Amino acid sequence: MPGKYPDKIKALPLFDGRFDAYKLEAKGSDVLFASYPQGTSIPEHSHETENYGVITRGELTLTMNGEVTKVGVGQWYHVPANVEHSAYFELETDEIEFWFYPEQ
Repeated sequence: MPGKYPDKIKALPLFDGRFDAYKLEAKGSDVLFASYPQGTSIPEHSHETENYGVITRGELTLTMNGEVTKVGVGQWYHVPANVEHSAYFELETDEIEFWFYPEQ
């Protein structure tokens, strides 16, 4: 899998989803160390999790509520639960993404 992560992170289980990531599970949340090839596009969708992410390499173009935001290296973004959004990665990009599940 692509991505410039330490060997300890590369030893984590792989995420089974629409993109490549190593997955660290914690109670009520997941942490994904994700990598996106240049030109990756994730169509509009929503999910039950509240997501926070930080770009560690490359750039994310996030579209949410009709607003387009470019998120660069070292910048954080937030996607609230159940909000429609899409993502585009013009450059090869790595990020750390935190998914917080609703309290049961």
